[in-house]
Amino acid sequence: MRIEIHAVGRLKAGPERELAMRYLDRLAKAGPQLGLDFGGVSEHAEARAANAAARKREEAQKLATRLPQGAALIALDEGGRTMDSVSFAHMLAAMRDEGRAAAAFVIGGPDGLDSSLLDSAERRIAFGAMTWPHRIVRILLTEQLYRAVTILSGHPYHRA
Repeated sequence: MRIEIHAVGRLKAGPERELAMRYLDRLAKAGPQLGLDFGGVSEHAEARAANAAARKREEAQKLATRLPQGAALIALDEGGRTMDSVSFAHMLAAMRDEGRAAAAFVIGGPDGLDSSLLDSAERRIAFGAMTWPHRIVRILLTEQLYRAVTILSGHPYHRA
């Protein structure tokens, strides 16, 4: 199964980008043995509309054009379900085992995701009850994707 990340906002050069890229590199190297291939990151500029609703709508339209056909859409949203790392890993494995071709994780901009994307998502995931900047959410997601691969492979990176 191909794993893709679709995000509003660009990670500029610096420590956030370096950390996210470190986890993505690890995922790309370790995932294929488990049938989990990293398909890349699609970044979209934040919308410039006058109000939050219009910005979210515009950003959702841009994101939707890049989502792979038939992919399991997973929205990262502060109102989503929290999961522990083992449950997250098992969710990915279950989608893979069901024969899903792709899983697309979407990260909204500062205003969040539009209801059109949230309503079409198979799952909504939150990284806790706190609100996180989308740059940090990207790091949290990349680390959890790598951690999922280590859990599924029995690697000692994840110690429960």
